[in-house]
Amino acid sequence: MTRTSVGIGTAMALALVLSGAARAQAPLPPLVEQHIAAARAAAGAEHAGLFDAVCGTTRTVISQAASPQPAGAGRGGGTPPVAPPRETWHAEPVKVFDNLYFVGQTEYSAWAITTSQGIILLDAIYDYSVEDEVVGGLKKLGLDPAQIKYVVVSHGHGDHAAGAKLLQDRFGSRLVMSAADYDLLDTQNPPWKPKRDIVATDGYKLTLGDTTLTLTLTPGHTLGTISTLVPVRDGGRTHLAAAWGGTAFNFGPDKDRLRMYIDSSVKFRDIVQKAGADVLIANHTVFDGSKTKIPALAARKPGAPHPYVIGPDAVRRYLTVANECAQAALAALS
Repeated sequence: MTRTSVGIGTAMALALVLSGAARAQAPLPPLVEQHIAAARAAAGAEHAGLFDAVCGTTRTVISQAASPQPAGAGRGGGTPPVAPPRETWHAEPVKVFDNLYFVGQTEYSAWAITTSQGIILLDAIYDYSVEDEVVGGLKKLGLDPAQIKYVVVSHGHGDHAAGAKLLQDRFGSRLVMSAADYDLLDTQNPPWKPKRDIVATDGYKLTLGDTTLTLTLTPGHTLGTISTLVPVRDGGRTHLAAAWGGTAFNFGPDKDRLRMYIDSSVKFRDIVQKAGADVLIANHTVFDGSKTKIPALAARKPGAPHPYVIGPDAVRRYLTVANECAQAALAALS
């Protein structure tokens, strides 16, 4: 996959710059530095993209607290007013597991889960790209997009939700989203707003044929963010993938939202640990290492380790990084 100039939102792009420039700035308070150090240790080399993006927002949060933005600013996830050139965002579809396919963009992920009775799509990316990446991508993979029975949207930002309306209208796909994020879209009323359909509750089990996904409400990134467990197969081996539904602190210096995020990261970390999840997937390619794992998958030899199978400890540490970075941002505001 090639990198795109679109980026993952103004706040996150700024955070990536700030994280590299932090050494040249005034030191952060000791408690903040302690949480950042804990996040860095948990990240290691595996989760550097997550650490850089999320812990890098600490100084951004401090800056926003000193100079509050206008109401509604910095919320992220909006649809660009004009669709960017295709060459800046297009990615080819890839079979990742026997029943899991990447059908997203260079920066924004969508995952197709095949079952004995159809397809479940995890996130629907942008409205300008869903035709190309999801509809066209499934066809390239030899799959029928008309078999998309359900679309699970992790949260109601345009980079993950905007393509859902096309799938509803064309294929009759059932949308699964939290009540809070349906309400978010009702409030914002974007032109791509999908119809309200299935409301996911905490612990919701979505079964299609031989496959059951488990949905957990993990508010923070939005008030109704959903994180998901997905069973996947690699030859004769079964694995469990964890998808943390919302990552960046795109809500400004909001202590209540940071506390919510902290609680949710602990909650989902406990769930993945108990379930034994050993695979990590994300809705941004920078977070789960898809930019390197997909090329590694293409070069994988028969019997070689699967790039996405990172083990339960590494999955748990991913959520520790998210948690410690959120604690750092909260401590910076105290």
